[in-house]
Amino acid sequence: MIGIVLLGCNKEVKTQNQQLEEVNTEAVQENPIEAPLQLTLKQANTLADLPLACLQIEYPNKLGQTLGGKENIGEPHSLHPAFYGCFDWHSSVHGHWSLVKLLKEFPNLEKREEARTKLLQNISAKNIEEEVSYFQGKHNKSYERTYGWAWLLKLAEELHTWQDPLARELEQNLQPLTDIIVQRYIDFLPKLKYPVRVGEHPNTAFGLSFAWDYAHTTENQKLKALIENRAKDFYIKDKGCPISWEPGGYDFLSPCLEEIDLMRRILDKYQFDIWITNFMPQLKNKDFTISVGEVSDRTDGKLVHLDGLNFSRAWVLYGLAKQYEDYAHLFSVANAHVNYSLPNLVADSYEGGHWLGSFAIYALDTNAE
Repeated sequence: MIGIVLLGCNKEVKTQNQQLEEVNTEAVQENPIEAPLQLTLKQANTLADLPLACLQIEYPNKLGQTLGGKENIGEPHSLHPAFYGCFDWHSSVHGHWSLVKLLKEFPNLEKREEARTKLLQNISAKNIEEEVSYFQGKHNKSYERTYGWAWLLKLAEELHTWQDPLARELEQNLQPLTDIIVQRYIDFLPKLKYPVRVGEHPNTAFGLSFAWDYAHTTENQKLKALIENRAKDFYIKDKGCPISWEPGGYDFLSPCLEEIDLMRRILDKYQFDIWITNFMPQLKNKDFTISVGEVSDRTDGKLVHLDGLNFSRAWVLYGLAKQYEDYAHLFSVANAHVNYSLPNLVADSYEGGHWLGSFAIYALDTNAE
């Protein structure tokens, strides 16, 4: 089940110092952040409203395409008949993922029929055929690499694990595009000489983590082995990640933490313990804390990225704490991040509302798994 925090912003979270962390032993020990409660049907209905409100809203829209000629110009719904809403392609994809996740967890969702209808309308065989055609275009080899690719495989994985006749139909419809994305990873990763270490869409560690999940779930050993080998090539020798440099002004991913999220997946416990001791040893400190990303203007589409950072940091910390009990103290740090951004999610401006729900759902689901 998915969990949700009902608390407001926690005021005890302190600012990092030059030693990468600031310890406030009394605050951590006496006032730990409460654990999230279970998501109720009422709350799930509220979160479902976010993707439902934008999956078929075409404008405003950021296409992010490369034009090879005037023949490539078209309206979003004609270029991307499946994933044209929610401002951009990748946000539309993870908006669809959000609905699948919520329907899967809450079969009695209030707008269940509307959600199922929109999924069927958008992820039709014909629409996916057009999406495939776009990806096969001469100038589109790197389109949505690797952020959109990762979310497409997360959507495919969610459908694969949903035991519902609708899921079988949608998974079959989506499969041609899924196959293209898998092949794109297989073709691209051997060519990538250096990982991309930024806090936005191109982050390599994030792109590999979701792709690994898909490969693991669907038993695609070729893709899984490639990701594991490349992850070790990129990150196994990394030491002393500069977490004090984070966040950047527009970050919605933590370069340091996303790397941890990937390496905890592919290394065994012994290997991971050696690696993280070199990479970010301060996480083992029971009093570790890190300040939340503060948003100054939620109507600014870039500045609101920091709400996404809080959710993505949380899902990394939740995942690590659930996998290894030595890091159980990180639940409170993750909860503080969720508490800061979750109250602003509903009734937010479109700049955040069109995508942040997916990040919140994924963070809360990671905590509940």
